Amino acid sequence: MFNKILIANRGEIACRIINTAKQMGVLTVAVYSDADKDALHVHMADEAIYIGPSPSRESYLLGDKVIAAALKTGAQAIHPGYGFLSENAGFCRACTTNNITFIGPPVAAIEAMGSKSAAKNIMEKANVPLVPGYHGDDQSRDIIKKAADDMGYPVLLKATAGGGGKGMRQVWSESEFDEGLAAAKREAMSSFGDDTMLVEKYLTQPRHVEIQVFCDNHQHAVYLFERDCSVQRRHQKVIEEAPAFKMSAKLRAQMGESAIKSAQAIGYQGAGTVEFLLDVDGSFYFMEMNTRLQVEHPVTEMISGQDLVEWQLRVAAGEVLPKTQEQLVINGHAFEARIYAEDANNDFLPATGKLSLLQTPIESEHVRIDTGVRQGDEVSVYYDPMIAKLIVWDESREKALKRLAKALSEYRINGVTTNIDFLYNLATSKPFIEEDIDTGFIEKNHSLIFHDGAQELLNELPIVALYLILSNEKKAHISAAQSNDPHSPWHHPNAWRLNEAHTHVLVLAHNDDEYTVTVEQLFQSQGQGSDVNYLINIDNKQFDCQGTISNNIILVNINGHRSQATISVDENNISLYRENGVFNFTHILPDCGQLDIDDKHGGLTAPMNGTMVSVLIKAGDFVKKNQPLVIMEAMKMEHTIKAPSDGTIDEVFFQAGDMVDGGAELLAFSTDDE
Repeated sequence: MFNKILIANRGEIACRIINTAKQMGVLTVAVYSDADKDALHVHMADEAIYIGPSPSRESYLLGDKVIAAALKTGAQAIHPGYGFLSENAGFCRACTTNNITFIGPPVAAIEAMGSKSAAKNIMEKANVPLVPGYHGDDQSRDIIKKAADDMGYPVLLKATAGGGGKGMRQVWSESEFDEGLAAAKREAMSSFGDDTMLVEKYLTQPRHVEIQVFCDNHQHAVYLFERDCSVQRRHQKVIEEAPAFKMSAKLRAQMGESAIKSAQAIGYQGAGTVEFLLDVDGSFYFMEMNTRLQVEHPVTEMISGQDLVEWQLRVAAGEVLPKTQEQLVINGHAFEARIYAEDANNDFLPATGKLSLLQTPIESEHVRIDTGVRQGDEVSVYYDPMIAKLIVWDESREKALKRLAKALSEYRINGVTTNIDFLYNLATSKPFIEEDIDTGFIEKNHSLIFHDGAQELLNELPIVALYLILSNEKKAHISAAQSNDPHSPWHHPNAWRLNEAHTHVLVLAHNDDEYTVTVEQLFQSQGQGSDVNYLINIDNKQFDCQGTISNNIILVNINGHRSQATISVDENNISLYRENGVFNFTHILPDCGQLDIDDKHGGLTAPMNGTMVSVLIKAGDFVKKNQPLVIMEAMKMEHTIKAPSDGTIDEVFFQAGDMVDGGAELLAFSTDDE
């Protein structure tokens, strides 16, 4: 076994690898950029080496600097994690040249799977089933378009290099082809330096099921079962689970054997994942092989009881696989939810900011959190916006899903917009619970996940209003207790007015709608909480309410119906966690300038900090509604800003390559009716 390894990565995966290395008695070396000088992985490692400025192309992607750090510290091996240099054949070759073990597959395997088109040719020869498509060398627009036309739309354009949803576009009709191809090639070149494309038939109701494989240097190979990763946005996974639902033992064995066949076809060693599309009729097709550890590997660890990072280190050190196929068994069910700094309500735009509050669920045998940040850390524009991975396990899918919902309701992050509420809504939605899932799940269930129904909202408004009243009363009673005159009516929280009813008027906003809520205190005996009755009026509907607050739980009795809810508050923003999802409200205060809930920071202003990739118009141009105007990039994601209506471009304030602050005006625009 190695005495010391260097981790050529950052964030949660670097911390994850360090944890296992420490348990094995292996020393660790971290590398870091300017943005990460105080990062958690730097503090956890035994040593740390500075490798350059914040942009990854000037630090984490520079293989020569990483190798120099390994040589300087005497590290015998390099673990690349995922992303960055993990599937870079040139870096793997450079490690070998410098007598450093690359904790991953050999160069030939990386090269074979590094191109999606080459991989499909290899799999075709190995008799692994493939999705119909074109993955040839001729990259002319006409050849690719003819292949798309011949197989029929919809089709999927994919960059042959890289992954993570980059350089990928769905094309639903012939008229969309040219725009989709240009965007996919541009994104592929930006992300991978290679805009070679393939096109394949787009299955309309597939599931994304992947098999975890492991091979050693002694001709042994096993599969550690499957993961279902069908719930995705922008072709990036959101929630993963293992084992896959509705998976028969026969189908599992067929897919597992195909995955091993795929790995053996390229002389694979180490951890790898073979990704398949599983159609509704039980047919499955090879999609690609990731020659590294996957982001979602913890769900496999939870159901198999194996530490996959430990397996990686042992295989790289020349040891035999720790288990045979017969010794591997499935135990229970696990979910992983990716906690991102992003705005799910605004097309999942990445967000930046300081983690002013970070409270996680309590970890146990049922709950695991893989993270690379602490309270007070910054989510920067330079790297992927994933904050953590929340992993839960239990004996069955039903029990594990309940644990996931509970853990998400206990996760508290302030200072940056996150997708936690979105994940909670998704995990508690009826279709997800009932396993009505494919890769189009989010789009098909958008209104359900984002709670667009007004009637459903009306049932939750009284709880939020009651919470605001009760929490204000609690604060006021504390203030009165500290006052010299606690009996003064000015210290009372009950809307006291001489000869008037005790009435509060609240304004609550949900999405683009405002609701005026009138709360009248009916009577109060000698206590608080359940001794107080309130009459709440919303849109001429009345609710007779009582309630108490304990920590972040509110217990309510509304029109005789007793229930409880979890509450999370960030300044004036209130999240109400219920069995049927989370509901987000903003308490609009009359003396704080009135929140403009129509201001989405979209339109013709920058939706986030980022880089201007392309300016598609110039001053004086007439544009049509929804015509692309400029393209920005942040955190590895492109965002196209389109014309809100027909009009004329008066002035353009930025050019390609410029850094742009979120909220900055990008261009001056006049509509036809101005």
